[in-house]
Amino acid sequence: MSFEVFVDHRQNHPIITLKDHQTQTSAEIYAFGGILNAFNILINKKNANLIAGFYSVSDAIENITNGFKSAKLSPFVCRMGLGKYNWNEEAFQIEKWFLGNHAIHGIIYDAVYQIQSTKADENSAIVELYYSYPGNEKGYPFPYLIQLLWKLEKGNKLSVTTTITNASLMPIPISDGWHPYFTLGDSVDDYTLQIDTNQQVEFDKELIPTSGLINDERFKKGHLMKDTFLDNCFLLDKSIANPKCILSNKNLQLIIEPTINYPYMQFYTPEDRKKIAIENLSSAPDAFNNKMGLQILEPQDTINFSTSYMAVIL
Repeated sequence: MSFEVFVDHRQNHPIITLKDHQTQTSAEIYAFGGILNAFNILINKKNANLIAGFYSVSDAIENITNGFKSAKLSPFVCRMGLGKYNWNEEAFQIEKWFLGNHAIHGIIYDAVYQIQSTKADENSAIVELYYSYPGNEKGYPFPYLIQLLWKLEKGNKLSVTTTITNASLMPIPISDGWHPYFTLGDSVDDYTLQIDTNQQVEFDKELIPTSGLINDERFKKGHLMKDTFLDNCFLLDKSIANPKCILSNKNLQLIIEPTINYPYMQFYTPEDRKKIAIENLSSAPDAFNNKMGLQILEPQDTINFSTSYMAVIL
């Protein structure tokens, strides 16, 4: 077969590799966190990993909160103001992880997923993972089931679909996202970033949304990232059928194309200028309070969130 799935059980938790033998493109998925740790393609006969990942599963376990590389963001994304929100006239306090004054990046970034199924044929390689959140965190006592479907296809295309099912007896608030860091092999200063939007979410000085939007035309036609530092969220242009983001340099384009349930994108450029976080989000940060994109899931109802990453060699 053109595609194959390998499962390595030699580390703390399984590592799943999806591979296209025809092009040698592959994706490495950790059961720890359900994270994408590598997206490898051949450029000029040399292997290039487009993900700034971890050295091992042990490294991920120890350092997942140091930058939250490739972390699953759920049941809230990015920052939640002071870690507080109200739901059904009851006050809740998130306790798991804070950056400064605010809770950050959800509560299941360190969950260990079970392998539900794998499949490979002439067209794709797939792994399905699942995790049942029991509602054991005081700040979010609402159980839900989360399933991840990672799929590698022809044309250097990798996609991930997150399916969330409310296992609680009441409606629950939910936001979803991912936090991968991408690298194209040189400095971020040499990257061009194009985003189908001219609307940036307005933040206060602590990066909490004000509930407003501000005009930002820089990235609509492509912007050279030299001397540009980002820690900003954008609302994609709903008038475009399939709004996307394109990160490129002289060697390749990385096309990130979310479906409609990921209308927001957050971008972060670390000071080392070696990578850039491009985060698909179902809502703006602090959505449990500002309601910008917040989803309400009824008991036993299900919702899907999908995005794809496609590498085009220039």
